[in-house]
Order: sequence, then C-alpha cells, then structure tokens
Amino acid sequence: MDAAKTKGSYRQIDVDLADRSYSVRVGGGLRHSLPEIVAMTGARKAVLVSARPKEWTPDPGVPFLALRARDGERHKTWSTVIELCRAFAQFGLTRQDVVVSCGGGTTTDTVGLAAALFHRGVPVIHLPTSLLAQVDASIGGKTAANLPEGKNLVGTYWQPRAVLCDTDYLATLPERERTNGYGELARCHFIGVEGIHRLPLVEQITASVARKAEIVMADERDSGLRHLLNYGHTLGHALERATDFRLRHGEAVAIGTVFAGRLAQALGRIDEARREEHHVVVAGYGLPTRLPAGVDAARLVDLMRLDKKAISGLGFVLDGPRGAELVTDVPEELVADCLAGMPREP
Repeated sequence: MDAAKTKGSYRQIDVDLADRSYSVRVGGGLRHSLPEIVAMTGARKAVLVSARPKEWTPDPGVPFLALRARDGERHKTWSTVIELCRAFAQFGLTRQDVVVSCGGGTTTDTVGLAAALFHRGVPVIHLPTSLLAQVDASIGGKTAANLPEGKNLVGTYWQPRAVLCDTDYLATLPERERTNGYGELARCHFIGVEGIHRLPLVEQITASVARKAEIVMADERDSGLRHLLNYGHTLGHALERATDFRLRHGEAVAIGTVFAGRLAQALGRIDEARREEHHVVVAGYGLPTRLPAGVDAARLVDLMRLDKKAISGLGFVLDGPRGAELVTDVPEELVADCLAGMPREP
C-alpha cells in the first residue's frame, strides 16, 4: 500500500509517533507554506537558520532572527551547536517558540541538535534543500555532531514538528551535490524499495521518505529494525573520515553499498548475481563504485570499529535470504580481504 497521500499539489507522508507525530510534505513550492506550519505550532517568534540565499529563505510569518548556517561536514561540530544555542538565548527564544532549519543534511543535524538541547527541547521545523537531506537526513529525528574520533558520535533523538521537502530547491543544486543525494536512494533498493531507481525523481523521494517513516515508526530509537537505514553506511562513514570529507556522504554510502554486496556474498548470504546487482544499481546513478586512491584499508577497519553498530566486533547491515539485516561479529580478516578485492580509483 502507498503510504503517501496526495494533498493538492504535494505528497504527504505521516510519521505516527503518538505525541511526537508529524508530517513530511514533498512537492514544489512548499517553502511558501512555512508560515502556515509555524502558525500551527503557536510560536510567537522563531529563529531561522539558513544555508541558502535570502531569496530562497522563506519568511516564517512571525518575528524572527535569521542566522547563517554553514553547510558541510567540517562545520557539523559541537562548537557550531553551542554557537546556535547561545544565539537562541540572546534572542530570548522560549520553549513556546520555534526553530527552523533551511539547508542540507549537516544543517538539519546541527540545528536539530541545538533545538533538542536548548531549554531541553524547542520545536523544530526542517526545510531540507539538498536531495540528500530530503530523502533521508531531515526525517526520523536523529540529530548529531561529529567528533575528531568519528562521525555522528554526539547526538540525540528530537522529532521535528514538520518537514517540508520543497523540490524546487533541487534545481539550484550543483550536479555533484545532486548526484550525492542519489547515494541514499540507491541503498533503498536493498532495504525494501526494490526498483526505486526506475521511478521519476519526485516519486523516488516520496518512496524513500515513506520507507524511512515506516521503519522509524516501528523502531524510533535504533533498537532493531532502524539499523536497516544504515545500509552501506559502516564503510561509508569510515570513508568520509578517511578522506577528510573530500568524499561526500552519498558518494561514500554508494561505495559502502557496493562493498556490502561483496561482503554479503563472501559470507554466503547472497549469490554472485545479487552482488553484481549492488554494483549495477549504484553505477546506474552515476555514483562512484571504487575505493578512492590512497586510502589505507587498515585505517578504514579502525574507523569502522567506532561505528555505532559495532557493539560486538564489526557490524554491518547486509543483504541475505530474509532481506537486509544487521550482522554482528563479522571477522576483521574477511572485511580486510573484501576491501583488498575492491577496485580502486587510479
């Protein structure tokens, strides 16, 4: 059954989490509905943190403080979160007011974390402007900042009041940033949205959001099923760190997805044809499928030990006869062998 509802010119996916429920809207021009959404919260004023130019940053319809966001993993830090919280305090923001994020995934992550911590929780509305943020980062309530030791190691769960995926923003993206967003779409093929790559882009966004909403409603706080969303991410996050974020998140997840297929076959979970399907789907989006040159395999294994799923040895979400699932205690020697067998960029 299609979990998305058609509401006029946009599609709506409801995330049912009792008193933390909210809706995700997907369609063109949705940024203009921000005043309506802010009014529904009852907020008297707002802080709007935007990484986009003024002409692409909507007025929330109440008195507001505009802050400039710094998109990019290098700025997804604890110091950025503290700066935001101090600005909230200086503006006199209260728990009856609202914070709005307008930017890519690092903006929704850091602004969401600041909103979760300030006054122990201020309502937040996300207006994701990158493809990566629209299909994944802005939905599900995960907020985070990076540490020098690893990605997303500091964070909490703070569900937004609403998410507005205005697809008009996608036309403003550089080609590499648009392709970057395809990394999260490609992995959806292996976690319950088979054939997603054959759909028109807006339908791909809607299908990805609907699948994530379904998983989040079943497992809000990562105790089981939600691990599926990390398909391709174990190696992906390690690659981001190892390249000092020269490799972007979606690109790294794409390589991690190809690797997940190789590792699943090495463990006897899938056959060669299914392994090759991982490569075909990822490559079909124009995403990278090879390890970057100069990245040390031992360094990647060390970084993967810091992954949040690595409770007992190395853990990966892998395809198998029952579909994708978390596999723990994967032998390091096997992981190293699979990395050694991966083609590298020249």
